[in-house]
Order: sequence, then C-alpha cells, then structure tokens
Amino acid sequence: MTHLNSQFLTRLRLEVDFAQMARIGTTSAGTRLVAPITGGQFEGPRLTGHVLPGGADWALYRGEDRMLVDVRVTLKTHDHALIYLTYQGALRTNPADMTRFKRGEVIAPEAFNLRTITRFETGAAAYDWLNDMIGVGVGEQAPGGVVYQIFEIL
Repeated sequence: MTHLNSQFLTRLRLEVDFAQMARIGTTSAGTRLVAPITGGQFEGPRLTGHVLPGGADWALYRGEDRMLVDVRVTLKTHDHALIYLTYQGALRTNPADMTRFKRGEVIAPEAFNLRTITRFETGAAAYDWLNDMIGVGVGEQAPGGVVYQIFEIL
C-alpha cells in the first residue's frame, strides 16, 4: 500500500480555559503546561454531540517553534453515549508566531500547523466501531480554543 484513504468523521471544537492554565515547569523534555478543557461540540455524519467539562491538554513546549499536545476529553453523543477521546500531536510554527501564540494571540491560519492522531474508547454498542479506529486531526486556532477536522483512516 502506497497511500492512505480517509473519510471525514467529525468537526470538533474545544473550549479551553487559558486563564486557568497551570505551568508545571521546565525539564529536559521541555516546558509542561496543563490547559483545562471546559466544553465544546462535535458534529459529523456519524458522530455528533458535545464535549463534557473536565478534560485537559497536557502541552509540552519543545524549543521556540513547536509544541506537543496530549489531550484527553469525554464526549457525549446526541443519543447520550459516552466516549473517551485522546489525541497526541504537534504544533509547528516559526518562533515569532509561537511567542504570540503563548501570549494567547491568534496567529495566521497558514502559520498554525497542528496535526494529531486520535483514538476513541467507548462501551456503547452503537459506537463500538470507534474502538479500533485511528483518526487524524487537522487543527486550527479559534477564539477561546481550537477546532479540528477529524478524519477516519480507512
């Protein structure tokens, strides 16, 4: 196989409480921050609902131009199924834009290069197909959070 096939799964918008972000500190791995996820929504042809408060992004700033993300949230579908979503990925941009991003400023969409690998887990029979699925997310900055287009890898 020389290429990947994908199909659109859902558009995920996360609301992030940047004011409550906790700076864990700097280690040899980078500078760790934890940003609370306070809610959000997701909508797609097979997956729609809202994001429950209580998740977070365990972000790791590595150098002046990149940040690794490690996000864990609980989704509640329109039909009340609960789904655990976790994703890891990387934001890459230039040092000047990363400085602006760290101050909470919105940077140009073309400078915001955020890609993730998503995994889902649920006990809901109607969504069992998510348990073995791997997804790829393409993120964009939004006021108060981030928006991802998530694609199922076929």
